[in-house]
Amino acid sequence: MCMRSRDNHDFYNTWSYRKIVPNQLIEFVLDWADKDGNRIDPTQMGLPPGMPREVRHVITFKTVAGNKTEMTVTEYGYTSDEVMNLSKAGLEECLDKMAAIFGKA
Repeated sequence: MCMRSRDNHDFYNTWSYRKIVPNQLIEFVLDWADKDGNRIDPTQMGLPPGMPREVRHVITFKTVAGNKTEMTVTEYGYTSDEVMNLSKAGLEECLDKMAAIFGKA
């Protein structure tokens, strides 16, 4: 997978799925990679020291009123506010893009 920053910097990673429960949960581990999928240290792509090499994610889905779905994303392993805030900014941008796509459906 590739995430592109607003300044056109590409951040590659792979996802290893650990658990999938349809309509309820997806659990995976993100690992930083080069463009060919080879595992690399995240500092090699300009991320700050302390960015974990592997980041566990758990995404849960819950049906809410009005035939809508609430999605909760939990990330594990961040050791500083700096790396947590970087991840949060990237995640929010991804979720905003998803909302725009699904809003067209």
